Amino acid sequence: MSNSIEFAPQIKPLSMNKVLKTWLPLLGSWILMSIELPIITSIIARLANPEVNLAAYGGVVYPLALIIEAPIVMILAASTALSKDWASYQRLKKYTMIIGLIMSGLHLIIAVTPLYYFIVEVLLHVPPEVVEPARWGVLVMTPWTFGIGVRRFQQGAMIRFNRSHMVGETTVVRLITVSIVLLVSMAVKTIPGTLVAGLAQGLAVNMEAVYATLRIRKILPEIKNAPLVDRPLTLKRFISFYLPLAATAAFSLVWMSLISAAISRMPDPLESLAVWSVLTGLLFLLRSPGLAYNEAVVALLDQPRSYRVLRKFTLTASLAVLGIVVLFVVTPASQFWFTNIANLSGGDIQTARIALLIGVPLTFLNLYINYFQGMIVKSEKTRPIFEAVVGFMILLLALLGLGVAVGEVKGIYVASFAFLVGHLFQASWLWIRSRKERRLLAQTDGGVVRPGNSEIPGE
Repeated sequence: MSNSIEFAPQIKPLSMNKVLKTWLPLLGSWILMSIELPIITSIIARLANPEVNLAAYGGVVYPLALIIEAPIVMILAASTALSKDWASYQRLKKYTMIIGLIMSGLHLIIAVTPLYYFIVEVLLHVPPEVVEPARWGVLVMTPWTFGIGVRRFQQGAMIRFNRSHMVGETTVVRLITVSIVLLVSMAVKTIPGTLVAGLAQGLAVNMEAVYATLRIRKILPEIKNAPLVDRPLTLKRFISFYLPLAATAAFSLVWMSLISAAISRMPDPLESLAVWSVLTGLLFLLRSPGLAYNEAVVALLDQPRSYRVLRKFTLTASLAVLGIVVLFVVTPASQFWFTNIANLSGGDIQTARIALLIGVPLTFLNLYINYFQGMIVKSEKTRPIFEAVVGFMILLLALLGLGVAVGEVKGIYVASFAFLVGHLFQASWLWIRSRKERRLLAQTDGGVVRPGNSEIPGE
């Protein structure tokens, strides 16, 4: 019997070109979103009292907003994997709305009650001059979580039904909204930078959600006519699938607050928090190729030859992205970025460049993290993703704690190193825990059973 692979009739094998066409619109969307943070911090740096407002935004406002949104953030992966027919789409929409409203309510409670001071002064222990400016930023970002949930739910359906280019369109709307708010603030020049940042992000995300809801109408007939899935999406199935992802997101996003709390207890806290605010946005931009890859993997794994093609594409893309980032860091490009775009000055520029150099390997690791994670999401057995993030957090906490105990190294350097080591563990654990999925994919070759392996059912 021949050992060659026999593809199912009328199913076109996956190609590198198809992966690229699916990934590029998502990458464009992530890059546009990544540009948002550097733009915001560069405007804050040009308004009154820049160091305090940068520290307030990067050390309190944005980390808190990310933690609160954590339970909703993985709706993108869930929608990509589960929005296969009309009934599933409708149920997932209902779950998204409920989670979004609950978390936005929690956000408001934190902003307007003494709970805010407990979190910021006792847990985060930020410098006193940061506390009140940060509160206004947190308050105006109250609608953020609900908007995030709606737009990510709709974007997942877009990706599922081969409309990943629409995701980029929604992000353009978001970036335009941010730009308008920031331009107005630059013209007025009397609005505090932290308030400007919170208002820009809160409005932008909700405008993006509105546009995504309008844009999805074009493909609703296709969703309605999609074949019914064999396993209907029930609440029990959703909880089983989504709970580990939500916990993963919570652990993944809480690191920003932990880092802020640790930096505040190490040498030069105000300088490190200000630089970390700038570096966070830049790292987000440089990691965007990997962040965009998860949904592409989930959407493409059903196709023949998916395993071998995605494996090859992951290596190629990882090396290409790493090379680009290395060139950025070691050439005057990074100096130009921190000086002219981020508007840092003096010793802050050198501090930022050293911290960025420590984090360079993250760009390579992030593609592999999302490659392995995408395969696990596709299997709907998502617990290993949570395990990987727990390990990441344990290592991060241990290294940050060591930095606080020693008390001789700038917090920004400790944070960058701890962040890198944590991601190295996360990638390694996902590699180990995805072996079963990778072996099955290699044998079935994306859903088509190889001759001689008939004991493995096609999916």
